[in-house]
Amino acid sequence: MECFAWSVNSMVDLTLLPKLSGIYIFKDKNGCVIYIGKAKSIRKRVSSYFQKSHLEHKVNMLIAEHESIDYIITKSETEALLLEAQLIKEYQPKFNILLKDGQPFVYIVFTDEDLPKISFVRNKDIKGRYFGPFLHKFQAKKMFEYLVCTFRLNLCNKLVENGCLDYHLGLCAGNCKSDFDRENYLFRVQLAHDVLKKDHKKILLDLNEKIVTYNKNLEFEKSKHMQEYVDTLDVILNTIKTKFSEDKFENQIFDSVSQVGKIYNSIEGLDLKLQEFFKLDEPIRSIDCFDISHFQSSFLVGSCVRFTNGRPDKNKFRKFKINSIKEQNDYAALQEIVLRRYKLKEDFPDLILIDGGKGQLNAILSLDLVKNVPCASLAKREETIFSKNLPEGVNLDLKTDIGRLLIALRDYAHHFAVNYHRQRRNKAF
Repeated sequence: MECFAWSVNSMVDLTLLPKLSGIYIFKDKNGCVIYIGKAKSIRKRVSSYFQKSHLEHKVNMLIAEHESIDYIITKSETEALLLEAQLIKEYQPKFNILLKDGQPFVYIVFTDEDLPKISFVRNKDIKGRYFGPFLHKFQAKKMFEYLVCTFRLNLCNKLVENGCLDYHLGLCAGNCKSDFDRENYLFRVQLAHDVLKKDHKKILLDLNEKIVTYNKNLEFEKSKHMQEYVDTLDVILNTIKTKFSEDKFENQIFDSVSQVGKIYNSIEGLDLKLQEFFKLDEPIRSIDCFDISHFQSSFLVGSCVRFTNGRPDKNKFRKFKINSIKEQNDYAALQEIVLRRYKLKEDFPDLILIDGGKGQLNAILSLDLVKNVPCASLAKREETIFSKNLPEGVNLDLKTDIGRLLIALRDYAHHFAVNYHRQRRNKAF
């Protein structure tokens, strides 16, 4: 995969962009993501935004506000479509309207239960074998219904000696009957699973043979339904073959969206510069950033992100539901998540950075658990950083390496906390 950032203001030739499928990311002068799009040809699509004949007001505003553009190459249009949806959901760019709210994906899941069932879901909240994610919700729903109907997998909650009415209509699996054939049901579940996982060509061949037979017998309505299944299956199987996972784009996403990696990689000896800035005895190579997020004191959550040598160490990211307090109290909330993060009294970073001001820092410095770890806090409005060795605070300058890095770290942690808060709130609603 390839990732590349450039600025139109630097007079870079648009022909340097690839003619490949992928996503493109417009960012403003502060490096914030303001628009994400997908394209079959990144060069052709991005170039279209700069045509003088553009009449769309939103496009003109986007071009006026943007400062740079990044791109990520994908293997296919389907992969680009899925990656675009995921990133829009996560970063909420101001110029994106579609796909911003809620869960853009759906899944077909075979549940991990004593009597497994097939379900159509929006979130991966239950244990089971998942197929997806699917962005084509209509086709995915039809595929789900096709599997349930074809293999008679609909379970009811009735108890009827000879089976419920739906059973006799061919709509129920028959678990309502006293002599329910469980083994046969499990066999049918496995067949439905294999339809999505195994010999796709044979399934399509069988469906097409049925279409030919129905047409010969002048059963055009049945033929039409079967053709709908073929079209649906094509879309679903193409998505499954993509095997989409945001994780495989992790490095490209980080390099495209976050300023941290670019800043860190562009500065030689930054660990020593951080040591000098904070007046410490050791270089700073690892930093943990903490933040709190809530909505009117509800759904209070915290987060901690670990950066080592300028790269996110995802295995050491942490999310916290705040348990000890019911009302907003940033000091107590920060103390709780810091204590929980280091409760084993190990895995300390070279620096703990708190999103907040002097009061938040003092709340952390009062904890014996981290008394030997350098701590600092960064207040948003004035971009002032405080630490034990900087008690009066230092106003950071975005034009300096240290200022850009620390602000980018704080913003990354803030985004991580807000995203987790949004997930909890949406799930509750």
